[in-house]
Amino acid sequence: MDLILAPITNFLHCETPQSWLDEAQKPENLKVILLDHLICELKAGQSAMFLIRKYAVDKESGDALLAWFKPYEDFAYRKIGDWQSLGQVKGVSKSMLPKSGTAYGQDLIDKMVLLIKEELHHFYQVLEIMAEYNIPYETISSSRYAKGLLSHVITHEPHTLIDKLICGAYIEARSCERFAKLAPLVDKRLGDFYVSLLRSEARHYQDYLALAEQIAGHDISDRVRYFGVMEADLILSADNDFKFHSGAPE
Repeated sequence: MDLILAPITNFLHCETPQSWLDEAQKPENLKVILLDHLICELKAGQSAMFLIRKYAVDKESGDALLAWFKPYEDFAYRKIGDWQSLGQVKGVSKSMLPKSGTAYGQDLIDKMVLLIKEELHHFYQVLEIMAEYNIPYETISSSRYAKGLLSHVITHEPHTLIDKLICGAYIEARSCERFAKLAPLVDKRLGDFYVSLLRSEARHYQDYLALAEQIAGHDISDRVRYFGVMEADLILSADNDFKFHSGAPE
């Protein structure tokens, strides 16, 4: 675990504050931690799907991606269906080819489709754990975190895509860091689950960063550093809405 975490610790500009960990290990907050983690997994998959649809594939492939997500979105947002049936959902059945003239399209597709598969599998795994802990699914409001990061994205291309990929890298890296911090503070079943997520989450952040560097075609370290500072501020500043990615509890 130390080998996985070392580059993440170097990448992030701060550690999770102790005040957040103190709040997170309170038994009464387990429900919100799991519910918010659940939706974070779905939103991570959706973000990757939107990137593929906008930047890499034609309408037919984009529609196939939407169909893949529909059962998950029906369950999470419309309360249609049961969570057990999500374990039988098949992914996209056809290989996705990039639109012509997209130099980075295939690499974006390959990395993001793998990420989607893993995030949706994690979504199902969190639902399994919630069932074990007798925590029913209910809707939950979003934290300020992702919106706060994305508010700094430049609104013209290719900078928009590059900035979104950098934001994705920080979100995945922070998730990995929090899983590692939480694992020894919860019971063994949940702690083992968090440890099992570390490897894929660590690779996700690296994939996002590699894509950002590839698409930019030049040194983006200043922009990466900029978002690192913004991310650290969201993590360290006072926050009155306790969630998986929230800041220091007021």
